[in-house]
Amino acid sequence: NGYYSDSARTIPVGEISKEKELLLNTTKKALDIGISKAVAGNLVYDISQAIQEYVESKGYSIVRELVGHGIGKQLHLDPQVPNFCKPKNHSHNVVLEEGMCLAIEPMVNLGSRHIKTDEDGWTIRTQDGKPSAHFEHSILITKFQPRILT
Repeated sequence: NGYYSDSARTIPVGEISKEKELLLNTTKKALDIGISKAVAGNLVYDISQAIQEYVESKGYSIVRELVGHGIGKQLHLDPQVPNFCKPKNHSHNVVLEEGMCLAIEPMVNLGSRHIKTDEDGWTIRTQDGKPSAHFEHSILITKFQPRILT
């Protein structure tokens, strides 16, 4: 139909430590919390703040170089949907309207927030080598509650 969707999951392979399991659960919960704020009349800021407050309250850090975004006839559209509150971000003031579609995608690190891109130009790792988790849904903004599309 010409529309894009965007989704991500972090899947554990084999048995993982309790520490990594908590990281995964925190990141999933951060996504759910962010999605809950994605209703008509709220601001992008409401999503960003909710995700950041939850993640940092659990002692984790948030990747800042990669953010959520609008989605539709193109994969990446405005507005950007940061998973954190940064000063003077124009997208934070965007009012969510019925019919908008967003990709919300917190990326949460066990260590520092800093990342690096490998020589292949695609693979992204944490600079400190500690684990990271990423969960994402594409959603539709409605008047009363967001609709998850992925």
